[in-house]
Amino acid sequence: MACIYVVFLLFFVSFEAVGAQPPADFITLESATLSPTIQPTSWLSPSGLFAFGFHPQGSDFLLGIWLMDEEKTLVWTAHRDDPPVPLDAKLLTINGKLLLITGQGEEKVIVESASFAFMKDSGNFVVCNKSFHVIWESFKFPTDTILGGQNLTTGVPLFSSVSETNHSTGRYRLDMQGDGNLVLYFADSMHLSVDAYWASGTWEGGNSVDHQLYLNDTTGGLVVRNSTNLETEGIVYQGSSSAKKTIYSARLSYDGMFQVYSHSFDSNGNGNKTLAWTAVATANQCQVKGFCGLNSYCTQNDIEPYCDCLPGTDFVDSKQRLLGCLKNFTENSCNNITYSASYQMVREDNLVWDDLPYFKRTMTIDECRNSCLEDCNCEVALYDEDGYCSKQALPLKYAKRYRDVKSSAFFKVGVKGMEMKNDTIFIPAVTTEVRTTDLVLILVITIGFITCSFVSLAISGFFIFKFRVVKYRRLLEDGKMGLTEELKMQSFSYKELQKASRNFKEELGKGAFGTVYLGVLQQGKKLVAIKRLEKMVEEGEREFRAEMRAIGRTHHKNLVRLLGYCTEGSKRLLVYEYMSNRSLADILFKSKTRPPWDERVRIALDVARGILYLHEECEAPIIHCDIKPQNILMDDFWTAKISDFGLAKLLMPDQTRTFTGVRGTRGYLAPEWQQNIPISVKADVYSYGIVLLELVCCRRNLEVNASKPEEIVLSNWAYKCFVARDLYKLLGGEEVETKSFEKMVKLGLWCIQDEPALRPSIKSIVLMLEGITEIAVPPCPTTTST
Repeated sequence: MACIYVVFLLFFVSFEAVGAQPPADFITLESATLSPTIQPTSWLSPSGLFAFGFHPQGSDFLLGIWLMDEEKTLVWTAHRDDPPVPLDAKLLTINGKLLLITGQGEEKVIVESASFAFMKDSGNFVVCNKSFHVIWESFKFPTDTILGGQNLTTGVPLFSSVSETNHSTGRYRLDMQGDGNLVLYFADSMHLSVDAYWASGTWEGGNSVDHQLYLNDTTGGLVVRNSTNLETEGIVYQGSSSAKKTIYSARLSYDGMFQVYSHSFDSNGNGNKTLAWTAVATANQCQVKGFCGLNSYCTQNDIEPYCDCLPGTDFVDSKQRLLGCLKNFTENSCNNITYSASYQMVREDNLVWDDLPYFKRTMTIDECRNSCLEDCNCEVALYDEDGYCSKQALPLKYAKRYRDVKSSAFFKVGVKGMEMKNDTIFIPAVTTEVRTTDLVLILVITIGFITCSFVSLAISGFFIFKFRVVKYRRLLEDGKMGLTEELKMQSFSYKELQKASRNFKEELGKGAFGTVYLGVLQQGKKLVAIKRLEKMVEEGEREFRAEMRAIGRTHHKNLVRLLGYCTEGSKRLLVYEYMSNRSLADILFKSKTRPPWDERVRIALDVARGILYLHEECEAPIIHCDIKPQNILMDDFWTAKISDFGLAKLLMPDQTRTFTGVRGTRGYLAPEWQQNIPISVKADVYSYGIVLLELVCCRRNLEVNASKPEEIVLSNWAYKCFVARDLYKLLGGEEVETKSFEKMVKLGLWCIQDEPALRPSIKSIVLMLEGITEIAVPPCPTTTST
């Protein structure tokens, strides 16, 4: 042993003497450059079996590592979710930073403090500092593949690619869990059994919270080990030794299959790729959750899996059936009296799915069908052999068809969607023989019906005309020239409103724009809310009336309606419809019990639809500037309505609380208010995101009395919980539908991004809440969040 130390010491001394020259096969990064078109385009391992460099991707290139077999199998990709780089891209080192320079001059850092690199025969690309200490290695950052000798550790999952040719992050995830179980999930999900479709069953092998999946480089076997002492705790795949020179890889493919491959090479370097093991049997590929995409179902057609669209939907791309399906009809408004008549229930048998329903109860099959037809939230109902009816909203993720399953699914399909297909209207052909006497009878009945209709219309028109004349005369007598109350705002005198509010006696609340009082009009028949505006912008009566007319033209079920106004001298008052069920702030922060989860989801959608009207459906876009729970009121039927819209420009500068020039409320203000940049509708989106997080968690964004410091700011805490997959902490013990809760939190995090361009539009938010558009994984909302 002493001799070994002496030899090592002599080697070290000689190494220092020659000026820290790198060992053989090491690459000196300061003088090395890679380019897709100039040799060398890659750096090879000593045996030539692996290469690191620019891998062709169509007409562009990916920076990655690949096996030098006939297929040039890609095993690792840098910046996989960025677009491929063009011909003029480069990999070089500047000031110790290993940089990927794209054709547009963009610099992407691979690793810092880099001096030397080495492409190993194991397929591991390592980067060292000046002292030859490894500071980065590709084995620590796998994409969709691990190689022989590589570990997959807890907290570092594998993600599939989008397709064989698109190596961006796909739809499936492989997790080495802290309980020792290796599990395949649908990628955009939490650790829930409903989203898992395969597990190794090795969780019984140990209680350590730190495990690793090890791919044996000699046998190709997969074992779960304790990361501390490397003891085997479970065997996933036994593997077998090979006499030939063999390299093993385990890959999570784009279709959700986790498989082990052996790559054998002969003396000439020619490789042969063989499938050695698969987690999910190829003959039963429909077990893969979400295999066919959204609103599609999977069925086995002989041996091959086959994807087809659910009724009322068409493929996103008929040539790529795994991308799922979208609705092919326009939904009718739930408030429309012809709602049920505009849909048909289409029955499909032998379908099942694992998506969680929002309703499940025993009933008859006809009751199940009719219940879904009349339920605005229901888009499909499943009636199983046990007599249970489960109601769902689309999209469905995990639908399958099995011939031996006894179930009936009823899909709510628009009548237009039934008739239209490929832009062609299909009219069923009817071939019947009609006798002459029948034609005469039909003609007589038709003429009689038309005659009676004309007589009825004439009589109705006469009485309607008389009614309008009488009503018009009454208006003239009352001095109320113009349209009726329902069509035109009323101008009140200050004395009228003073009397209606009993000299402003009963205060309903205070806001940024003034104080609100309870009032009674129409001889005690109509309750109203009278807002007395304070510290108004100095403007004339004509400008104020024009502003009121603009606000009065807005009319939406999720906006508090402005009924009238008063302008006398410096006095400015507004008359609103009375909202009997308090504000959202009262419901969330002052009630002893939390509102039901489905009610909170509905309220979130109500508010989003109201903002959508202000931003995109008014004659001119209206930025609210003060979206918060106090400005969201509930009517008699618990419909959420936005108040104080269109009033931001009426606020005096000295009424802006802490920030000069800022309009809104601390805690709900978008960052751009303090950055001296133009304010857009995205400022309202930020405020809505804060409200959404408060709504789903039933607490204020700023809670100074929180039990832990990290819980004080809800938006920061929510992102930390999301990254750590601990969203249950936000619920405070409440049981809700996990998938829906995660969706709402993700949407809230997207809305509160510091960069306005990253926030979704309010129209996109509505589509996400309605389940039409999927919600991607959000980045860190703020530059200060960790």
